[in-house]
Amino acid sequence: MKLRCAVLDDYQNVATAMADWTPLADELDLVSFTGHFATEDELVRAIEPFDIVVTLRERVPFPAALFDRLPRLRLLVASGMRNVAIDMDAARERGVTVCGTGSSSTPPVELTWALLLGLARGLVAESTALRTGGPWQSTVGTDLAGRRLGLLGLGKIGSLVARVGLAFGMEVTAWSSNLTKERADEVGVERASGLDDLLATSDFVSVHLALGDRSRGLLGPAELALMKPTAYLVNTSRAAIVDQDALLAALREGRIAGAGLDVFDQEPLPADHPMRTAPRLLATPHLGYVSEANYRTYFTHAVEDIQAYLAGSPVRRLN
Repeated sequence: MKLRCAVLDDYQNVATAMADWTPLADELDLVSFTGHFATEDELVRAIEPFDIVVTLRERVPFPAALFDRLPRLRLLVASGMRNVAIDMDAARERGVTVCGTGSSSTPPVELTWALLLGLARGLVAESTALRTGGPWQSTVGTDLAGRRLGLLGLGKIGSLVARVGLAFGMEVTAWSSNLTKERADEVGVERASGLDDLLATSDFVSVHLALGDRSRGLLGPAELALMKPTAYLVNTSRAAIVDQDALLAALREGRIAGAGLDVFDQEPLPADHPMRTAPRLLATPHLGYVSEANYRTYFTHAVEDIQAYLAGSPVRRLN
């Protein structure tokens, strides 16, 4: 009897097109779910009969209680090599192997700049006006050259964002709780004296931190109040790093010029979520890692992970 494999949240219905699954054809029945399961009960009803599940990034939480409800599950493949949405200890205790895949830093860097440039040049408002017969030229763009870009985090993604900012002629400064002057010098940026200094002096603030105890809620009401009223905030990292209610208030009251978001406290966003109608917001539905090259890597590695698991030698194991 063939094993059953489910691919979750395959919104674009491309999982089977982005990799060659034929080596598994004799061993696996593959089912791709293109919609998101809003509740754990819905998810369990859908995937309880499956032995293998492929999930993308952290779209679906897998806490211990969920593993208890999936006694047939034996292999969970998650794209990327870090995932805080999966209880790795619970998976191991219940005999579930968790494997990851390769991932590129380039797509989220590119989307960061798409959001930043879209904000700076009012692209959504101008494009909408052009298409609907609105006013010709209604905004005045914000120049990048000579402006200060403040980066929260200078890891793989943050450092690539920094290099693009430098190419635009921006002054680039960075801060994180463990950023050293040597690392800042290596990338060619200034190390801010502290978070408050970075927020108060930057014209654009972009978040590139991993989510953890130190970064959760890092930008709350007091921190957002430090930003210039002409400054923009971009977050393509994790929503929980920024207090969502405080950000909504800042946007509604015009205390910052705008925000570009690719991550949210609920994903997909409910139809009535206040972020959908927030003013001064340019938002995308968590597209940072959604690119052809990344998807080909994800699903090709998923096939490799399944093959290796079935051969008794799991690769890219996370737990």
